[in-house]
This record gives sequence, structure tokens and C-alpha cells, in this order.
Amino acid sequence: MFFVPWEILALKRRCIFMEEFQCKTTIYSGPGAVSALAGMGGERLMLVTDPFFMKNGTAQRIAQTAKCAQVEYFDKVQPDPSVELAAEGTARLKEFAPDLLVALGGGSAMDCAKAMAYFAKGSYKLVAIPTTSGSGSEVTDFAILTHNKVKHPLVDKRLRPDAAILDSDLLQDLPKGLIAETGFDALSHAVEAYGAKNAGAMTDLYAREAFSSAFAALPASYAGRKDVRLKVHQAATMAGIAFTQAGLGLCHAMAHSLGGLFHVPHGRLNAILLPSVITCNAHVAAKKYAELARAAGIGGSADTIAVRNLKNGLVRLRRELNLPETLAQAGVDPRSVWRSAEQIVKATLEDPCCKTNPMEAEDFLVRRILEEVTGRV
Repeated sequence: MFFVPWEILALKRRCIFMEEFQCKTTIYSGPGAVSALAGMGGERLMLVTDPFFMKNGTAQRIAQTAKCAQVEYFDKVQPDPSVELAAEGTARLKEFAPDLLVALGGGSAMDCAKAMAYFAKGSYKLVAIPTTSGSGSEVTDFAILTHNKVKHPLVDKRLRPDAAILDSDLLQDLPKGLIAETGFDALSHAVEAYGAKNAGAMTDLYAREAFSSAFAALPASYAGRKDVRLKVHQAATMAGIAFTQAGLGLCHAMAHSLGGLFHVPHGRLNAILLPSVITCNAHVAAKKYAELARAAGIGGSADTIAVRNLKNGLVRLRRELNLPETLAQAGVDPRSVWRSAEQIVKATLEDPCCKTNPMEAEDFLVRRILEEVTGRV
């Protein structure tokens, strides 16, 4: 076929704006969904988890469900897993050489297992079983490891699990604080994915549904209604599908830098940061934010009103969930923040999440948000 120059130019333009959407993870969802492990085959299983699930017997019960002849446990996972922990787990993984690698726990357990599989470079079937409803790590290309008080996001398609099991039976006894923090993490994933530079029609579908579902169901889940917890769980996974392809933004970049320094839970930091980030990004993302507000039933006729309603709705929800509004309320001395301001700004701007923030992330923007969350303004 012969192309004249203008046709070639038009073809290039179409390719530049082509949207790519992948979801290789098979998702099993519902009460008792862990039974899907029994049909995954394999004789050797390695289960990555934390000491809590070993102590209460959940890890052993799930391992038995898989019906594998040999089982190995790596149960040293702690919040914000370190590079050193992942290296230790990688060595154990190489030595045991399982057919199935199962991650049981919250984002930390899943990120640790994903990093182990990535560094081991083996042919393991990776199965993620989230026990909290927030990180979305069960379907993402991301894993976060900590080194020298800095959180380092790993981003690679090989990190995405082969299967995710969303079993509502594992959510029945979640502490209220954990429901609140992880739920707000899911909301922040949806908001940032919807406004991200790489967002497209497909990711918007997942992000919009994730936000409206979590926004509606999270208060009831927090209040003790166990029948809605699967809805929040599924919303967190949908948000994960959206952000692993659309990207995130300044809220997560700042949460990574602040979390590494001050050891505040990730979801708690997102709850503090997100309203301020929405205000800053609204200069270029008002239309997208307004669409989210309307999807959640809190919009207005004008975009400016809808954006204000979105921010105010998240602030009200944050209070309803008894989450902190400032870093001081989260136990962080504002003076410590400003003493480390240069380090925070540098780490934030170098974070991969900044690349897809709807507006260009700059030094002054990070400092402006720090002023708001430390109470300087």
C-alpha cells in the first residue's frame, strides 16, 4: 500500500494516542473463593505472609486448600517491606523452587512476594490473596520496597500476578481502623487513575466504578456491615486495574516520600493528602474530577461546583472514618517535616507516580501541599 506523506503523518498521530489495555490476572471473587487454589495444580507451594496469619492458622488453612504435597512458608513480612527482606525471600524462593507462589495479606505481603518472584526470575504461578481492601496489588505491575527510609516503587509488567482471589470470608474480622485506611487508599487510587495523564476510556470505566462503589459502601463497611465488604474489596481491585495502566499522581508520590521517612501507614497519608492534591490539580483536571463527583452522586451543574463537592465529600468521609486531617494528627511533628523538606520534595519529584500527575509536578506545588497538611495555611 502506498502512503503519501500526510497519510503517514496521520498514521503516526493515531499510533501516538493509541490506548493499550491489559488485564492478564484471572480474578476469583466471592465467599469461599480460596477454594480456587485447589484447581491450580502444582506439587510445591510457597506461601508468603506475615506472622499474624501464621499464628492464627489462616496461612496453614489456605495452604491445605491448595492440596500441594510440599509447602514452604515465608512468614517474615512486615509493613513497608525492605529490600533486604525481599532479598532474603528471593533466596528462599530459589532454594525451594515451588510451582505455586501464594501471597496472603495486605499490600506489604503481596508486594514482597511479587518482588521475590521478579528477582528470582523463575517460572512460578503467582497468586495474590488480599486480606485488606485497598492496595490493589493483586492486579498491578507495582511493588513498593523500602531502603534507607525511602520507598522505591518497582514498575514492571512481570510483577502482575497470574491470579487474584477476592474471598470475602477473609474480611469479616477486619479492625475498623484498617477498613478506613485501606478503603481510602482504594479511593485515592481511583481518583488519581481517573485524572492521570495516561487515562483512557477503558481505565476510566474501572476507575469511575471503583470510586462510586467504594465511596458508597465504605461508610457502611466501617460501621460494621459485613455484607458490603466484598463490594469495597472488588472496588479496590478495579481501582488497581485502572491505575496500573493509567498511572497515579502527586498524592501517591508524596505518600511514598512521607511514609518512608515517618512510617505513617500509606492509606492514612493518602487520606491526609488527597483533598489538597485535588485542589492543586483542579486547574487542569476539573472536568475529570467533576465526572467522578457526579458518578458518586455528589456533583453539581458546573464543574467548579462538582470539584468542590468532590473535595468536601472526601473531607466529610475522612472525618466519618476517624482519619487524621493533618500530619500532626497522624503523629508527625510538622517541624520534622520542614527540616526534611528538601528530601521530601526531591523524593516526591523523582517518584514514578509524578510522571502521570495531570499537571506538571514542581517544587512549589509539593511545598504548597506540605503547607496545607502541616497546618501552615
